[in-house]
Amino acid sequence: MRALDGVHDPEIRKPITELGMVKDVEVAPDGAVRVQVWLTVSGCPLRDTITRDVQAAVSKLPGVSGVLVTLDVMSDEQRRELQGRLRGGKPEREIPFASPASLTKVYAIASGKGGVGKSSVTVNLAVALAAAGQKVGLLDADIYGHSVPRMLGVSGRPTQVEQMIMPPSAHGVKAISAGMLKPGGNDPLPFRGPILHRLLQQFLADVYWGDLDVLLLDLPPGTGDVAISAGHLVPGSELIVVTTPQLAAAEVAERAGSLASQLHQRIAGVIENMAYLPCPHCDERIEVFGSGGGKVVTQALTKVTGAPVPLLGQVPIDLSLREAGDNGSPIVITDPNAPAARELTRISGVLAARSRSLAGRQLGLTPV
Repeated sequence: MRALDGVHDPEIRKPITELGMVKDVEVAPDGAVRVQVWLTVSGCPLRDTITRDVQAAVSKLPGVSGVLVTLDVMSDEQRRELQGRLRGGKPEREIPFASPASLTKVYAIASGKGGVGKSSVTVNLAVALAAAGQKVGLLDADIYGHSVPRMLGVSGRPTQVEQMIMPPSAHGVKAISAGMLKPGGNDPLPFRGPILHRLLQQFLADVYWGDLDVLLLDLPPGTGDVAISAGHLVPGSELIVVTTPQLAAAEVAERAGSLASQLHQRIAGVIENMAYLPCPHCDERIEVFGSGGGKVVTQALTKVTGAPVPLLGQVPIDLSLREAGDNGSPIVITDPNAPAARELTRISGVLAARSRSLAGRQLGLTPV
């Protein structure tokens, strides 16, 4: 056990003995040693590193003829105990939006794949809501592919006051993004699952958002760690699925929306982006990417969830939408009469009028 004190978990960087990861040690009369180790998660990518380090540490002991390492996986209770041990017994910081008393409407904007314009839609919805008098926060949860700072035109960095992070704001929207925290302008963030969860938790709990009417979460594409963590950390959040018209994109979007039913989230609706190209010479709609993708997704998700999922809107292809995003000046304020801007503003009005989801809230009912 003293030899194992020198073996550290590669991610947590603490001794495996201190973390309660040593399940059992058996020493045979012939010097053969069997060490059983608890892994924190199934399929741990660093299991080979842990095995190798344990073998190296124990093999150095006199009289050891061989070392066999067997691995098991911690239970949920063991992981909770580990988390408590890492926090030093201190409770986790409270996420205000997870409280049943919270009046903030939280919308998680999701897509099945990248390239459908999810972030452009999210930024413009946030700015349109703020322009209408709503107090709005925008959390860029797309840690690897963050683009909110550029599209929103945020150039400042968050300010830390004691344990609180003050988010910068632009166009009336408070925003936080991993892109604001990097010392290098466009350096990559090589984070893995557990760190992504903790970063999202910090953004939700440690950022001083104030009293928000609406919080938008720009999720990364797909159904990975961040999407799952967001559903668990803010159980009252509702999902908005962004897709494009073509069937291939719609089928992938269905998977992202179906995750909501597994996380017991409500789906607020579907937005079909790049729905058509308005002809510059007439009133005809040119369906560059086909048609009907948004309707296909709503029908599929209605069937999966058992509740009606509306098509919130169809945003046309607009060159000025892309240009405005590149310049950090969202189209809903730079060119409010553009077809895309009018549709995004209309959708924001629909979202502002909706009541907060009842998921995770106490209804004050008692049995008779």
